[in-house]
Amino acid sequence: MGAGESAWDRLGKHQRETQLIASIQSTLYWDQNTRMPSGGAPWRGEQLTLLATQLHARQSSSAYSDLVKEARQAWQSSDRCPHQGRNLDLIELELGRQQSLDPTLVAALARAKADGYDRWQQARSASDFNLFAPALQRLIDLRREQARQLNESRSCWETLAQPFEPDLSLDRLQALFAPLRTRLPELVAEACSRPRPRFCEWDLSEGAQQALSEELLQSWGRDPAMTCMARSPHPFSITLGPADFRITTRVVPSQPLSCFLATAHEWGHSLYEQGLPDQSHQWFAWPLGQATSMAVHESQSLFWENRIARSQSFAELWWRRFVEAGAPFTGPRDLWQAMNPMAPGPNRVESDELTYGLHILIRTDLEIALLEEGLAVKDLPGEWNRRYRELLGVTPADDAEGCLQDVHWSEGLFGYFPSYLLGHLISAQISEAMTESIGPPEEHVQRGEVSRLLAWLREHVHPLGRAVNAEQLVEKVSGRPLSTDPFLRYLEAKLDRLLKGTEPVRS
Repeated sequence: MGAGESAWDRLGKHQRETQLIASIQSTLYWDQNTRMPSGGAPWRGEQLTLLATQLHARQSSSAYSDLVKEARQAWQSSDRCPHQGRNLDLIELELGRQQSLDPTLVAALARAKADGYDRWQQARSASDFNLFAPALQRLIDLRREQARQLNESRSCWETLAQPFEPDLSLDRLQALFAPLRTRLPELVAEACSRPRPRFCEWDLSEGAQQALSEELLQSWGRDPAMTCMARSPHPFSITLGPADFRITTRVVPSQPLSCFLATAHEWGHSLYEQGLPDQSHQWFAWPLGQATSMAVHESQSLFWENRIARSQSFAELWWRRFVEAGAPFTGPRDLWQAMNPMAPGPNRVESDELTYGLHILIRTDLEIALLEEGLAVKDLPGEWNRRYRELLGVTPADDAEGCLQDVHWSEGLFGYFPSYLLGHLISAQISEAMTESIGPPEEHVQRGEVSRLLAWLREHVHPLGRAVNAEQLVEKVSGRPLSTDPFLRYLEAKLDRLLKGTEPVRS
């Protein structure tokens, strides 16, 4: 440490070094998901365990605790900069959580996550849940123990959800989701009662899908000097440094739009990361430079995937490019209809806006049942399939299409799934605020002005970081509390346009 350095400067150096180690951990995760051969899994598990234990020791040590206290005392005797105060609040919250956890639990979790991911890949490839079940049980046991050690005044599931959705309660979640449980099935039934265009079996080559995805990123302002795209079993976005943003996509046989829409979705995540606060005292090393919550993160990816890439205006601009790549479209409405099937299917990632929420309701209910209501791991596939039959009217063909389709539980990410549906609600409400401010997003898409949309988000949404929680952000941006109404209004209007001119099917 330099002579005369303030406690704040020393804390900043500590934070920066911590983020360097964390980014090494993230880089190993990126490699594990994109390029690592399967034989590397055991060693990778040891690497990730070592880093996890080092990070925990660093973030829970008495020396670090003393430094945080010193920085707090210095802040209290100074002009009390609000940004510094909020950073300290969040640092102290995380410090308390880290000090509550036994280092042996931290190490066990890191090993279980690496092993869980490896076993999930094997089980998914073989479509055999039994290969994954012991790893899932181990992760459930460890996460329950984590919640017990944290000892917060919340249920087990609520405690585990806090890193994804700060301040979220199960009561609030269920209140927000209740109208969707009623209205979404009604809208699905309405969509299914009308005849819709059905294209003959068609596909696009991997090269064509990759080229279209690259063209999309270029048109949306990608800077190749600080971004890259790769393939992974499950698409994701990750930030490895202040100028190192990665996304992945995947090509799914007989799903010719999957790669394109996944790219749009993950690029939305990356745009949000690229727009987070960049002041030197916040960016990357400090809490205020981090995402508000995963629901807000999802609201941004869903905005670009659904409000833009799935819009009618976008189809009008892009349909000829798809035809040139081999799609059987005769006009823009064909692409728009293909982008928006509005029909039940077994796969969450490939689903449309209308049915997506039902996939999330099933997952949310199941993980609460696994953690708090005694659902046995061995019964998960059957329970999954039963709920899919009852809520979506479809039955997965096998475990790979069913309860093994998502990566999240293989890493013990319980409490994450609701963020996807909350993201839909937030995206809709923010889009209404955007419309009131600069006009409908589709009009900007039609004029080729997506940069105007990004500029608005950069001004009103991205800079808030963790200065607020998700619901506070929504109220700040829209002037109203978070509600399901904007999302349902949007779905009803879009479904009405898609079904225009069709007649109900008579039974």
